Amino acid sequence: MNKRSDLLTYIPSLDGIRALSVLAVIVYHANKLWLPGGFLGVEVFFVISGYLITLLLLAESEKSGTVSLKQFWLRRARRLLPALWVVVLGVVVFAALFQREILGTLRGDVIAALFYGFNWFQIWVGTSYFTSFEFVPLRHLWSLAVEEQFYLIWPIVMLVVAKFGKRRLPIVSAVFVGAAVTLAIYMSAVYQRGAISTISDTPEQFMSLFGQSVSRVDFLFLGTLTRSSGLLLGAALAIWWRPWLLQNSRAGTSKLFDVVGFGGLVALALMMWRFQTVIEGTDAGTVGYDLLFQGGFFLTDVASVALIAAAVHPGSKVIAKTLSNPVLVWLGRRSYGFYLFHWPVFQFYRRFAGQGLTPYEFVVLVLLALALTELSYRYIETPVRQGALSRWWAEFREPAHGAQLVRRQRRIVLVALASVLPVFGVVSLATARVALDEIAQNLSDNEGNTVDVLGSGQSVGGGDATIAVTATTIAGQVVTATTTLDGQVIDVLAIGDSVMLGAANVLTERGVTVDAVKSRPYRQALEIANFMKSVNRLGSVVIIHLGTNNTVDELTLDEIMVPLRDVPLVLFVTVHVPSEVRQNTNNRRINELPAKFENVKILDWYSVALAHPEYLYSDKIHIRPAGQKVYADLMMQAIGRP
Repeated sequence: MNKRSDLLTYIPSLDGIRALSVLAVIVYHANKLWLPGGFLGVEVFFVISGYLITLLLLAESEKSGTVSLKQFWLRRARRLLPALWVVVLGVVVFAALFQREILGTLRGDVIAALFYGFNWFQIWVGTSYFTSFEFVPLRHLWSLAVEEQFYLIWPIVMLVVAKFGKRRLPIVSAVFVGAAVTLAIYMSAVYQRGAISTISDTPEQFMSLFGQSVSRVDFLFLGTLTRSSGLLLGAALAIWWRPWLLQNSRAGTSKLFDVVGFGGLVALALMMWRFQTVIEGTDAGTVGYDLLFQGGFFLTDVASVALIAAAVHPGSKVIAKTLSNPVLVWLGRRSYGFYLFHWPVFQFYRRFAGQGLTPYEFVVLVLLALALTELSYRYIETPVRQGALSRWWAEFREPAHGAQLVRRQRRIVLVALASVLPVFGVVSLATARVALDEIAQNLSDNEGNTVDVLGSGQSVGGGDATIAVTATTIAGQVVTATTTLDGQVIDVLAIGDSVMLGAANVLTERGVTVDAVKSRPYRQALEIANFMKSVNRLGSVVIIHLGTNNTVDELTLDEIMVPLRDVPLVLFVTVHVPSEVRQNTNNRRINELPAKFENVKILDWYSVALAHPEYLYSDKIHIRPAGQKVYADLMMQAIGRP
């Protein structure tokens, strides 16, 4: 019995699966248009982790009759903490040197990351994992938090199994499978189809977590419990599929395993290629990918189990040999560090999560991430894992004389010098003031220059008054004032999302009444147009600039034009969202409108933004102050009021 655990040797094919999985995730993170379901690579990692960790614990229990919690957690700490600390500290130092404005908001992320609670932190504070316009250099650590929480609990579970359930392992395995299926059903039941907006607009998309309202999608995607199906299925596979038992299996030479493994690999590839991204902006607003939450993750787990089962079985020749090639093994052994480093490298370059990279940018940044990964693997992770810290400390405590003392003093000086930047970064992080980034600040500053046509119009005097904001220039400064229209016609009404919101002050200077809010779906223009038509307040011009956050179909555009058919001029503005498929779809449909409606005119903001990137913030979507003036001037020229 004791010799069996010695057969649990290194399995290179698992590193091959790791390599393919991390590549899928990184391609998705670089530009989700390239591989819309690449995020499923994380789910494959969960299954591998469940399988390997359970194997290690089973081998230990067979050898010694128990599981050493202390030794397990110590091994995990040596394996995982060094690279994590390097990445977190590197992000802090980089931000302190080059992007100090983010330090205040970064502080909570750093604390959550160091305590492996990043997934619950994001769920709790409500900074959605899926927003494209956030700068979050540690966002990817949610998945490591899920795994670390699993590593904290699982050895205790396996300790109980070792003591009381060794002869009942098949039943234990069935329990794990049953729990995985139950969690998949729970995810499907908790998930809500339909549009996802604010808690006031879509309360059904939120749920209570210890008294705090949190997003259902965030809870299901980031939560440890709901993402444990893969870990549990991997654990169940480990009980039945122990390599030291498979060596003597009658099916050891069966070619069936290559077929099964190939089927699992093809299934994973197809899902990564065909699955949509987790949430998407559609004509109905922002919606979740229903298939993913209602069985998609579980299908990924099953395909991963099939691939792993084939890859580790001695009867598999083609699959195991293919996955064990030196390139994949090299990358797979470094997949943890590669995953850790790639996202901060991408983010510090592009700033915003949803901004897709070009192929050239991707190659350069991946090479940089790989270089950092290799340095960390060789000079930090591997030495620490092999006990270098203990040896260094033991050596340091020994008395030193002569040349040995001089070498020690030099090392102390070098360590002190190397600590200057980390200390500077940590102090900067601890003392930083929480502040909005330049885009968020611009939008916040402009919220007072807008009008909520639907909300204000319906709440004052039963719909007989509408609030508008006007602006005048006094002593060179723009002064805004809120006035009551008392049922007056709004001569020039502009309806928009955050892009227009950022220029609201400039538009109001030119006499435009602006109704613009962040994350507005295109279909809300129909609600506004219908309401304004019903109270007879539509004037000479209506300007519509939407489509940043979701697609719009031809039917919706036609419906919007029904209440606007008597407006002398309706100006539609094209969108510039370069990382989204909807950019070209929306612009094509918008550009078709003049052929159908005589009162429609197009302002091609897409072409202007493409030709003048200096007008845009670094997200390549929202408009800088200099560009806002051009934006407003072009609108006024288009409506004949320069």
